[in-house]
Amino acid sequence: MSGLKKILGLLWIVAGPVIIIFLFMQAADKIGEAAEGIARTNTTLQWAIIILIFIPICTGLVIFGYYAWKGEYDHLPESSEEL
Repeated sequence: MSGLKKILGLLWIVAGPVIIIFLFMQAADKIGEAAEGIARTNTTLQWAIIILIFIPICTGLVIFGYYAWKGEYDHLPESSEEL
């Protein structure tokens, strides 16, 4: 099971930046397709909000993956006395 955790840890480390890159590519595509004027402004604002929300989430994925890869989750406490 710990081997699976380490493999998934690497997956999370890679997934974080890949998701952000994908979001930036999608944002550039959708903003480029938007009509001029207020529609373009609204689209830009929506994508800015989406990206700002997902940056900390993807950072958390990378941190979680790093700890999983390093083996920090190999032994989890079974009771509050082990904390």
